Amino acid sequence: MCPPPAAGTLAAMNVIETNSLGKRYGGTWALRECTLAIPAGHVAALVGPNGAGKTTLLNLAVGLAVPTAGTVTVLGGQSAGSPAALDGIAFVAQDAPLYRNLPAADLLHLTRNLSRRFDQPYARARLDDLGIPLNRKAGKLSGGQQAQLALTLALARRPRLLVLDEPVAMLDPVARQDFMGTVLTAAAADGVSVLLSSHVLPELERAASYLVLLSRGRVQVTGQVAALLAARQLASLEELALAYLREDSVEVTR
Repeated sequence: MCPPPAAGTLAAMNVIETNSLGKRYGGTWALRECTLAIPAGHVAALVGPNGAGKTTLLNLAVGLAVPTAGTVTVLGGQSAGSPAALDGIAFVAQDAPLYRNLPAADLLHLTRNLSRRFDQPYARARLDDLGIPLNRKAGKLSGGQQAQLALTLALARRPRLLVLDEPVAMLDPVARQDFMGTVLTAAAADGVSVLLSSHVLPELERAASYLVLLSRGRVQVTGQVAALLAARQLASLEELALAYLREDSVEVTR
């Protein structure tokens, strides 16, 4: 069962909106003719095979890349990468990148100094609840603890949109469940909209209320998961994603 959209958000606002968005690296289009609108209040799953353009779309949305074609706006029309947009977005990239030689306390201090808004008491309390020592270097933490530290730094910025790129791919089942539980709590309790890229479709099943499916650099389908499941008479997000991907594969081979 997919969770309902998070409460306390402006349902009419789109947290990400693109129009004919494209990104080319050399002669290769990583993303092309991407037009979509992701409404606020959802945990949105960004799904697709390797090379589909998922990370490219996320990088464009958070301002780490510049479009080759088209436009992308966030948080109700802010230009991606603008100061106003960056103030409302927190991004956790693949493999939870952290300064491995810095202890957790220094990472909190660094993030606070680089952010206009940072909830230090929340961050310290959350790390204490997780049993992550403030004096331990990030590189000495387990994979699950590193992921939780990166997520804590992101959530302490009190974002309106949390963007996660393959955050659970390298985690064991228990750490994966704990991580996703934190994401769902933030979405439900704090009204944070979430865009989550992942290959772990069963884990998305309990989290995602909205789906964006990419293949070969193009959008194949977007929409609320419940409506898409009903339209296709399918029971799970995994079945839905695989059905669209198989259809796209058949189209390519024709």
